[in-house]
Amino acid sequence: MIYRFLSRIAIVLLISISALAQTVTVKIIETSDVHGAIFPYDLKENKETNSSLARVTTYLKEQRADSNQIVFLLDNGDILQGDPVVYYYNFEKTDTIHLYADVMNYMQYDAATIGNHDIETGHDVYDKFNKEINFPWLAANAINSTTNESYFKPYTTIERGGVKIAILGLITPAIPQWLPEKIWSGMRFDDMVETAQKWVKKIRETEQPDLMIGLFHAGVDYTYNDQNENTYKNENASRLVAEKVEGLDVVFVGHDHSGWNIKTKNPSGKDVLILGTTAGARNVAVANYVLKYDKMCMVYDKKEITGELVDMKNYPPDSEFMNLYKKNFEEAKNYVSRPVGEFSEMVSSRDALFGPSKFVDLIHTIQLDLTDADVSFSAPLSFNAKIDKGTVYVKDMFDLYRYENLLYTMELTGQEIKDYLEFSYGNWFNQMKNENDHLLKFKLDETGNIKYSERTKSPELEERYYNFESAAGIDYVVDITKPIGERVTIKSFSNGNPFDLNTKYKVAVNSYRGNGGGGHLTRGAKIPQEELSNRIINSTEKDLRFYLMKWIEKEKIVTPKLIGNWKVVPENFWQAGKQKDYQILFK
Repeated sequence: MIYRFLSRIAIVLLISISALAQTVTVKIIETSDVHGAIFPYDLKENKETNSSLARVTTYLKEQRADSNQIVFLLDNGDILQGDPVVYYYNFEKTDTIHLYADVMNYMQYDAATIGNHDIETGHDVYDKFNKEINFPWLAANAINSTTNESYFKPYTTIERGGVKIAILGLITPAIPQWLPEKIWSGMRFDDMVETAQKWVKKIRETEQPDLMIGLFHAGVDYTYNDQNENTYKNENASRLVAEKVEGLDVVFVGHDHSGWNIKTKNPSGKDVLILGTTAGARNVAVANYVLKYDKMCMVYDKKEITGELVDMKNYPPDSEFMNLYKKNFEEAKNYVSRPVGEFSEMVSSRDALFGPSKFVDLIHTIQLDLTDADVSFSAPLSFNAKIDKGTVYVKDMFDLYRYENLLYTMELTGQEIKDYLEFSYGNWFNQMKNENDHLLKFKLDETGNIKYSERTKSPELEERYYNFESAAGIDYVVDITKPIGERVTIKSFSNGNPFDLNTKYKVAVNSYRGNGGGGHLTRGAKIPQEELSNRIINSTEKDLRFYLMKWIEKEKIVTPKLIGNWKVVPENFWQAGKQKDYQILFK
């Protein structure tokens, strides 16, 4: 406190020298949900992009070169998943500093919050990464189960140019619903509002910052997934924290990829700025503060506060950055260009949005082969991906299977399998009354017209495509004229054996779904969340993409086929709806 007081005295003396020094411009820049986009190049599609940290670096250098402002750089998580480059350094090239850590150190990040997809990489990856970065990785509500202290740092303070900011990090607490326990072993994830109430007050009192920043890897829409403001451990509680916790000046958000620049009110009616990026370093979120120094109170008075999202497409890749990491880029490019096998025909994820598809059936085939399960559940994890006929490369595996999920074998009853599918098709397909109706369940406005995203201008579905689960191993029919809960008729196993609702069966399912993601097991099959772990018979050690790649390498030549174990009826309704909705989504 004495040092802090003396520092303020020194600042007052400096300010008195020049009237120009009485106001300070502060710029706080956030990247979030970059998902490994280090380079301005899509290694999967083999083409340049208009995003990346290389472009962010150009913008950053420009801002730091302006002597009239103080710049802080923050990241809000989900950096270690989504691009072949980071996959390579996560799991293949592990005998050196992680490339992303090296890049963040080069860019001189001041602080960051860890995201759920960073946790998804496993202890070996994120614990190593945490030791390699030169700044604090935050998450106040990720608690060490043994010590009851934060597993990562809860907050940090930074003083620059006489301005002191405090940054509280929080992560979405829904991780146990998505990820297997061994990935986050030794931790629990507490409620964001409760954690913020504890820490913001403490930080304000002990650190006395000029600006109190929330860096929260969680979304803004707290009603998502049938939750509400009273839902304990709400997945997307960033706005709730801003509105229920006194003392925050700005809340940077992540996780939802929506792009936010709004203001809300805290409990005392003061404005709180909420900012968040989209994804892939396509933009950065920036909070601009003009602070005026109060000599009498020796504090900064926040006079002007504005937010903006800055597109990176307007900034060229930084040449020094590209030269420095040229060798790393070439090494990663060589890795993803390695041949894995051969496809005898093209497969597309587009087909999987409307019914049976060779794209998802290939996943089913491999999952059944790997697990010896009775039934396989899977969904398309890409919205608009295509793998061409001919040689298949490592990079194609990131289109075939987008996320680093493990593969579970679980025990479900026949009734639970049916209820699981009823839930899936209830969220997936509309109840068609005639051939003019939509097949897919779109979001509709009050006049009954399809809603379009304000950001992407694309039509919005009621449910995310990666929750459109189908099954293999059983023969069944989906009647889209029937109400939810009465659509699925399971005839038998595909090998001809009878299917019994009261018998227990082995089911292959990815770890996201097996931990309750999407609600198929909890809301659909009505299995309590706490019971799910008891249903797991086996789990792979590595991510499913790794095993898909090894399976294709073993087969050498793969002929994608329709299994033909399920169909949609009436067929004339299905065909008409499919044709109509295909044009809407992919016109």
